[in-house]
Amino acid sequence: MIKKIILKGSFILVLLALVSCSKSQIISNINIGTHGNNELKIQIDVATNDQAQVYAEYWSDKKGIENKISSPISNSGLKHSLVLCNIIPETNYSFQLVTIQDGNKTTSKVYTFKSRKLPEWLQKQFKANCPKPELLPENFKKGFMLLAKRETPGTAYIVDYKGNLRWYHTLEGTGFKVAHFTKEQTIISILGTNDEPTSYGSEILEINLQGDTLTHIKKGQGDLKQVIHHEIIKKSANEIVTITVDQKIMDLTSIGGKKQDTINGDGILILDNKGKQLWKWSVFDDLDPLKDKNLLKTKKDWTHANSLNYDTDGNFLISFYNNGQIWKVNAKTGKVIWKLGKGGTMKMAPETNFSQAHAAHIDQEGSLLFFDNGVDIKQSSVFALNVDEKNNAVKLDFHIKLPKEIYNDRMGSAYMIDKDAILCCCSKRHITVLTNRKGILLWALESEIPPYRTQFIPEENMKPFLLN
Repeated sequence: MIKKIILKGSFILVLLALVSCSKSQIISNINIGTHGNNELKIQIDVATNDQAQVYAEYWSDKKGIENKISSPISNSGLKHSLVLCNIIPETNYSFQLVTIQDGNKTTSKVYTFKSRKLPEWLQKQFKANCPKPELLPENFKKGFMLLAKRETPGTAYIVDYKGNLRWYHTLEGTGFKVAHFTKEQTIISILGTNDEPTSYGSEILEINLQGDTLTHIKKGQGDLKQVIHHEIIKKSANEIVTITVDQKIMDLTSIGGKKQDTINGDGILILDNKGKQLWKWSVFDDLDPLKDKNLLKTKKDWTHANSLNYDTDGNFLISFYNNGQIWKVNAKTGKVIWKLGKGGTMKMAPETNFSQAHAAHIDQEGSLLFFDNGVDIKQSSVFALNVDEKNNAVKLDFHIKLPKEIYNDRMGSAYMIDKDAILCCCSKRHITVLTNRKGILLWALESEIPPYRTQFIPEENMKPFLLN
């Protein structure tokens, strides 16, 4: 069914209205349809008979004009394409066009359209369960969540706490292996085919919430030479940061290997938007593979980095699944500052021991927060650790054990919503839950897809594109 809907070359723009005249004499023609064949994005093409800027003010008839939303303003010209987001399926809308010339605004009469229903394959992707909505934090109920489908056709989804699909973007031929919402209100992602391993890909794509491509870099273009995987973030508007598969050829005959054997390690790569390398680091700069007694067994995926983020001082935090550690790496020199976890350099109290960390980052309270797969005890959990670099030690801030029924041995994420609520993604269970610090589940979202992680996005970060 999905393939039939989005077969290459089958794009059809269905016009919902065609208006050839307007109260404003500046506007000569208006066409209304879907943007990119996406039912949650409406495109209004406006022709003006003089140079002008144009934007739309629109509202659902149910909410009324007092809740109108404004689209971004077009560049000055004669042709203008406006994309309206925050569209609810099968809903009646009204809109007005505002033209700007020499600082003077002219507002058109009111036009109307009705949005269409979602395609069948998108209608039952998510199901929310919330027995007591009054217990949920208000910022959670107003916010949104980003999830992504890794198999082709890849789809990035933004949903609300009720499980309603509020935004989506679909790709042909590749999946969204990893997706991240940025401070620039864009979604940056690693793309890969079904033949590439989970969370591994060969392309970088950045799109805005209107669905337009801002950056698209493929392996082999510029300085992107390696396979990338598990993480992609932005340091600034023109700096893309990702994890690479860093290969090293070594003589392993001393341990029963080949004269020229390949070891797959990990690296950090920073590129600009054109694909030019700005900085790189390799795990081989710090570790000697020959000191690993199990190297012949682990060489195909030696360290398996699975998340990357910035500490508050601008240095890197990188987590590894295979060695059960989190490292802090100097973002200028590449020197490893500390290693936390099994066999690490930090002093750890017994209650801070974890198995495999995912989505390691600094939370709103300054703690190191991460999702622990809990492979050692067959129970997943959330850790928040207070890192004391001066004394080379960590203390427990809090530890939330999740129900054993949603034990998740691979992938996953945890993000703080407020002081007492944590959003946890149990990828292999196809479920995202909101838990309090006592481990009591307040809310759950079942998904047809197994998301690599679920990222929470506050409503204020989505304005004016998505609102509740």
